[in-house]
Amino acid sequence: MHADVPNHEPSLLLMNCGDSRLSRPSVGSWVTYGLGTENQNLPGFVTMCPGGYPISRTQNWQSGFLPAAYQGTYVDPKTTDPRKLIDHVTPTHLSRKRQRDQLDFLRHLNEEHSKKRNSDSDLEARLESFELAYRMQLEATDAFDVSLEPKYIRELYGDTLQGRQMLITRRLVERGVRFVQVWHGAGQPWDNHDDLEKNHRRLAKECDQAIGALLIDLKQRGMLDETLVLWGGEFGRTPVVEMPKEGTNAGKINGRDHNHYGFTTWMAGGGVKGGYVHGATDDFGFQAVKDRVHVHDLHATMLNQLGFNHEKLTYRYSGRDFRLTDVHGEIIHDLLS
Repeated sequence: MHADVPNHEPSLLLMNCGDSRLSRPSVGSWVTYGLGTENQNLPGFVTMCPGGYPISRTQNWQSGFLPAAYQGTYVDPKTTDPRKLIDHVTPTHLSRKRQRDQLDFLRHLNEEHSKKRNSDSDLEARLESFELAYRMQLEATDAFDVSLEPKYIRELYGDTLQGRQMLITRRLVERGVRFVQVWHGAGQPWDNHDDLEKNHRRLAKECDQAIGALLIDLKQRGMLDETLVLWGGEFGRTPVVEMPKEGTNAGKINGRDHNHYGFTTWMAGGGVKGGYVHGATDDFGFQAVKDRVHVHDLHATMLNQLGFNHEKLTYRYSGRDFRLTDVHGEIIHDLLS
């Protein structure tokens, strides 16, 4: 892989939204816009980040100029109590009928308000969010409750935070959620400008079992062929040590700087080849030199595997047709089975 710049914010926007500068819809928003939802009681697009937000925060799962209903629903999987994963998902003071009456009255008021303003996508999204929150009371708590899984499945994933959110991911996909994005943790935990060997070993150990379990679990349930799994970050690390500088590596010379010239992502399931390596870096591991894949190419390939022509999945906005890959992107056919 290669990207455009070695800075977190623009590179995260490029990886997640297809543009490093402008407010554009995220991949998950494009996918749910194109595919719709299979489960009216759960969001079509869920993003999980334990302990808070990643760098660039909610921009990573924004809907941009698409209707606001397609933005990601954020969940903090840090807690083990499914009733606390989503605020107020369990009603405490109103019956289902009273809630329904209240929502119907609220919808009537908002629809009258909307008619006077030639419709407003933000208001429509707000109305839909009220309805979704009401419907989620029927299914969300169950979907996020990993204690309902058999013991051998919980042991497969591991009794860890990463194991729990990977198991929740499978449970959401199984229930028809179209796009699930899982972050390792708040901030940028893999951004190791110092103590890289020690920290990367720890981080890999935290998620290795859970990722392997997800692939095994999807495969044994017959879901892997129709589920595309992508792992990666916004860029990689340099092959040489980073010299000390203020505010970054505290005087240590055992870390690595950002490197957008050459880095690795992998895909599994969803009609991609298993055990296949595409492309290569130079002899120093610094930059991609063979079969280079830009982020736009990755997005084009992902959309292709989800049934879309990336040049035709468009949305009319501000006088032109926009798409995730803008005016770029080539499908990497060698990756496909």
